[in-house]
Amino acid sequence: MNRKLKVLFLSAEASPLVKIGGLGDVAGSLPSALYSLPSPPDIRVVLPLYPQIKKSSLDLTPVTSFEVSHRDSPLQTEVFEAAVNGISYYFIDGPPVASSPAVYSGDNYLDGAKFTFFSLAAMELSKLLKWRPDILHAHDWHAAPAVYHLRLIKNRDDFYKDTKSLLTVHNLPFLGHGAEDALQAFGLPRAHMSTLPDWAEQLPLALGLLSADKINTVSPGYAAEMLTPEFGAHLEDFLKSRKGDLLGILNGLDLVSWDPRTDGSLHTTYSINSLENRRENKQLLLEELGLSPSLETPLLAMINRMDHQKGVDLVPPALEKIVDLNWQAIILGTGDKDIEETARQLDLDHSRIRSVLKYDGDLARRIYGSSDLIMIPSRYEPCGLTQMIGMRYGCVPLARATGGLKDTIIDYHAGKPGTSTGFLFQKPTSRALASTLRRALEVYQDQRRWSGLQRRGMKLDFSWKRSALKYMDLYQELISGR
Repeated sequence: MNRKLKVLFLSAEASPLVKIGGLGDVAGSLPSALYSLPSPPDIRVVLPLYPQIKKSSLDLTPVTSFEVSHRDSPLQTEVFEAAVNGISYYFIDGPPVASSPAVYSGDNYLDGAKFTFFSLAAMELSKLLKWRPDILHAHDWHAAPAVYHLRLIKNRDDFYKDTKSLLTVHNLPFLGHGAEDALQAFGLPRAHMSTLPDWAEQLPLALGLLSADKINTVSPGYAAEMLTPEFGAHLEDFLKSRKGDLLGILNGLDLVSWDPRTDGSLHTTYSINSLENRRENKQLLLEELGLSPSLETPLLAMINRMDHQKGVDLVPPALEKIVDLNWQAIILGTGDKDIEETARQLDLDHSRIRSVLKYDGDLARRIYGSSDLIMIPSRYEPCGLTQMIGMRYGCVPLARATGGLKDTIIDYHAGKPGTSTGFLFQKPTSRALASTLRRALEVYQDQRRWSGLQRRGMKLDFSWKRSALKYMDLYQELISGR
């Protein structure tokens, strides 16, 4: 193909402009990785113009204005443009966006109206720019209305008749419940007589899954799990009918941002060839948090959102089950108030545990660069970056064998000698977590073996370039009709 492939890239978040969770990491990093390929696509990223972006120092240039149809009355839409890392970003503004102070307001109807408006406006923008996308790449339920809209119009709209759609699922259970009325108000009807279950025929993500030419998710493991009752969000039978169009592409990691050789948050930088420098980081972190200064005592860590999905509630009872062993622990995160209270009580009851119940990015980096082991007990994890960061920083991961965690960690006993990079457990129980912690702490006593785990993890390539090449292959499959 002589001309560049044109990709319209829609997401609710994109780091560093706006980031709430992993979606922001992906939507911020993937376009740049695609842009850096030898034959890059012409990629245009579209985001809602949230108040926080308006208040930022980003140099926004007005592009165009138009109306988006709505049941009550047309909604005036303003579009602005800015260059971010050489890529054209467009920002959609209008009443549903401007009236919402947060990225996710928690009001299902308001969020549904905001993201449906955003999705339809992004499609209209391409027409006004006379920029015809080969690929519409939408992320999660927030951009899924665009995929459904494309399916509804492409047989009668010459502009979009050759455009193919890709829907990337970052977290299947978030289907967009509560947005049904908003879809109707913007003229997106229920999908009558479809292959979806009746209850899903008005939900944004389900409609996107029905309509997309291809579906991908953020790890091969999660792609397989989505077809099972445990992880399929009651859509597993429908997804099985689309199995041939579903695949997993593992997320990458920003290797420039996450680099222990240059990380300014660390007291002492280090590399795979100077792992001994981590000891100084550990010593200073122990002092900072008021823990025992013993460098030989294994330091366990957990950096996570306090959430049932993340399995954080399994950690306190698991630690109680191994109080007979020598260790110290740091828990960093915020979220569910009941889980926070349990972590706070652990801190009060055990002098060897510190619970820091807040978001602190710099402290998180110091923990990665100091701790010996990072706990990731997720009940499900579409991809996960914690384990990748941990391994890059020589902090050995211990995780539940699910989704992207089992795709990226080779269990110490399951792997062949000399290949393992961490520890995995199967059942989402505190007993299974405690048993695996015992296994890991036993290995820690042999520092030669532990150093091998660290070094093998640090050698792994989690760069976005590998993932970007796979997305380019998928784009080419789409436009070739394979």
